Amino acid sequence: MTVQDLATKFQTLIMPNGNETITNAYTGDLLSDVMGNAPSDSVLVTIQAHRNTIAVATLAGIKAVLVCNNRSVPADMKSAAEEEGISIFTTNENQFFASCQVALLLGKMDAPVR
Repeated sequence: MTVQDLATKFQTLIMPNGNETITNAYTGDLLSDVMGNAPSDSVLVTIQAHRNTIAVATLAGIKAVLVCNNRSVPADMKSAAEEEGISIFTTNENQFFASCQVALLLGKMDAPVR
């Protein structure tokens, strides 16, 4: 899938390049775990809405961050994402349902949730 495909299901805050390919996803809030285990070219599903999330995404080669639970995204996180070329999406869904929606987009699940 591409980054643009995420915009069909989630609210777009920052999308520097909608044509980038996303091949996987990782769900987590412990940024040291994300840094060590998230696959590159993925989308990170998290509730961590701060600038450090973008720093970790950059190190891990993550293309997009999906912030769940209707958390607000601060201006410094948006600015860092623009500088690093990382897209940010938001949803009011919890991480479980958001992860399932991402899995559907990636073709890793067969049936919709809910």
